[in-house]
Amino acid sequence: MARGRPSRATVYTRLDAQMDELRSRFGGLPTPEESEYVWKDIWHLEAHHSTALEGNTLVLREVEALLDTGRAVGSKPLKEYMEVKGYGDAASWVYREALGAGGRTGAGLISVTDVRHIHHLAMSPVWGVAPHPEATDAELPGSFREHDIHPFEGGMTPPAWPLVGSMMESWADKASGITARVSAGEPPAEVAAALHNEFERIHPFIDGNGRTGRLALNMILVRIGYPPVVILKAQRPAYLRAMQIADRGDMGPLGEILARGMIDNLNRFILPNVAGPAKLVPIAALVDSDLSLVALRTAARRGRLDAHQSSDGQWLSTRKAVEEYKKSRRQGRSG
Repeated sequence: MARGRPSRATVYTRLDAQMDELRSRFGGLPTPEESEYVWKDIWHLEAHHSTALEGNTLVLREVEALLDTGRAVGSKPLKEYMEVKGYGDAASWVYREALGAGGRTGAGLISVTDVRHIHHLAMSPVWGVAPHPEATDAELPGSFREHDIHPFEGGMTPPAWPLVGSMMESWADKASGITARVSAGEPPAEVAAALHNEFERIHPFIDGNGRTGRLALNMILVRIGYPPVVILKAQRPAYLRAMQIADRGDMGPLGEILARGMIDNLNRFILPNVAGPAKLVPIAALVDSDLSLVALRTAARRGRLDAHQSSDGQWLSTRKAVEEYKKSRRQGRSG
């Protein structure tokens, strides 16, 4: 553990506490209709980073322009724009379907049909300009592979292709039991990690498994009331190492990455927008283009920002207090 970095147990405890607050004080995740801009921001960020994990070079500004206006800004290969468009289409469907599903927690939390539809949406645009060179007509977007896959780096070999259909049915059944496992005391991030790792070990499609697996994971999380996870492109080495460790049965490192991702989305997008201007939220949720997290912490410690420290060491403040602090800084510079 890096110096000053919270332990895994602390991260899990913090996630539990923030989820309790989200449910008790704000009624859970906002719907797209209630906070369309919240989900739009997550949608942009996820489409950028999840495709970047697979080698896409579009920057966030180019992703936003493509998803918001349909314009291809820049001069990247058409394939890369189609990768982002497909991911954006699939993510938009995932969030609206998940949040409009009435919080399903039993059978049918996610189905094989859902997974195949996610893959179809995510991969069809790029397939139209750059289909997988080894794919047969039976392996189009939305269809399981009919090829065996070479062993991954680290030694794990995906199952033979005739087994994929039955293994995916089994995976969907396990996904439907996630709430029971969490209720029994298992860390939700590690239960989610086990499901995500199993999906990637099955590797059900000839291409696009990483993108589809991350979208399927987020459908599950949102359907049980947790925020989606964005794996940042800078986390790629740690994410791949964690997946290899999970292949050997240890879900801790991958669970920690997922928990941190859920907390980041809670703090960055969700809590600041569902909380009113006078509601206390972690100061990480109040970072903006004017004030970094370090600046807010420094102001809180020096008493210049109206803030309170929780029992676990987190600084809490309000949007109203931050606006007052900004006003005092401007007045100080002009005085």
